[in-house]
Formats: sequence, structure tokens, C-alpha cells
Amino acid sequence: MTTAVEASEAEGRVPAVRIVVADDHEVVRAGYAGLLATQADFTVVGTARDGAEAVRVCRERRPDVVLMDVRMPVMDGIQATAELMGPEAGDAPRVLILTTFDLDEHVYDALAAGASGFLLKDVTAERLFEAVRVVAAGEALLAPVITRRLIAEFARLKPRAPTGTALGVLTPRETEVLRLLAEGLSNPEIAARLQVGEETVKTHVSRVLSKLGLRDRTQAVVTAYETGLVVPRAAAPEAFGRQDPRGRASAG
Repeated sequence: MTTAVEASEAEGRVPAVRIVVADDHEVVRAGYAGLLATQADFTVVGTARDGAEAVRVCRERRPDVVLMDVRMPVMDGIQATAELMGPEAGDAPRVLILTTFDLDEHVYDALAAGASGFLLKDVTAERLFEAVRVVAAGEALLAPVITRRLIAEFARLKPRAPTGTALGVLTPRETEVLRLLAEGLSNPEIAARLQVGEETVKTHVSRVLSKLGLRDRTQAVVTAYETGLVVPRAAAPEAFGRQDPRGRASAG
């Protein structure tokens, strides 16, 4: 799916990233909106106090990125994300989930629903800005340690579809690429492991996403764990560190 940012770059101009902030605390909403407004390439086009309002505002204002609190009244961030990613959503925005805890089942559910990543609420301003730019460019915010640990932790608690049924549409090479992707390898690392070119890897990743109906690598990792293609392992000690949003990977 081509984002508004990608389309504008193809035309030789750099657009402002359109952003909606959804949080049930007014001070938090205003704080994020004010912070984002300091960047020349960002435009905050709306705010919302709950998930239902977030869905309505997004459909009216058509943002590129939504900062979505996971716990809100009326409709939480998980359901709101699922609504925005629904089959009739068209060009859905990229969703960044805001959370207080890095190991949170609600965040896992939001990633499975289609969110492109998550941020801790105590993230620094610079990392917030970078995260917004990453997902606006069509990439997945996939922090190598924390995000995979979160997915591994909660995927094993969810019912798993038989691997053959869920992944049967993939070729053996595409299945291998998905497994390596879920283990956290970048495109260059996958290329080196399989002894193929990076463009070949990008083609395989794109086909995996297309065949499985997935939006980006974050959802691919969730699928790999939930189908049992990748078995959760004990978290390494460093997995308990803070999230670094700079861990990212191309969506293609």
C-alpha cells in the first residue's frame, strides 16, 4: 500500500505528516500535540479522547499516523485499531500504540490488529519524532528486542492455527524468509544467510505480506509466532532494557 508520504516523495515534494493523537487524558493529548507541532514536517490534524472518537476523526481528517493510547473509555485502542484496519478502511493510517508498560498483552493485541509498532509514554521527544517519521514512510517500527519479546510472550498464550493451514500458501523459500524475519534479521542479514541478493529478499518479503494479507513486518512476526513457525525462547537478559524505537525494518 502506498502511503501519502511515499506518493508525495515520488512527485518530488516533501509533505507534512498528518497526525491524530488519541488519549483519554487531556494533558497527555495536549502535550503530544504541542510537541509534534514543533516539527516543520508534522501537522496535527486532530485529537480524540477515546477510541470511537479516534476512528471518527481519522475517517474525517485522513491522517498518515495515529498515536493511539491502548486503554481508553467507550472504545479502547485495540478495537479502534481494528476498526481503522478493517476491510472497508481504504488507505488506513499507520498506528503507533502508546503504553506505560513494555510487556503488555493489550499492546500485543493491538499489534495483531494492525498497529505498526508501539512507544512507551516516557519516550524522548527525538525518538518520538523519529518513530512517527519511520511509520509515515511505510516502515514498521520493530524494536529488535522489546517488540519481539512482547510478541513471543503473548503469542504462546493465544490459540495457534496449524502451520500448514495458515502458511500453506507460501513457497518453502518464502516460509524460510518469514522465519528469519521473525527471528529479527534485517534484509541484508537474510540475504547473507540465504546467499541471495537484497532485492531478492525484498521480493520474498513483499510476497509473504501479500499472500498472508499482512500490512508490514510487525504483523509478519506476530503471524510467525502464532502459527508456531517460530517457537518462543527464553528472553535474553538485555530484553528487559528500555525500548529503542530506532530498531526498524523496511516494510518491503
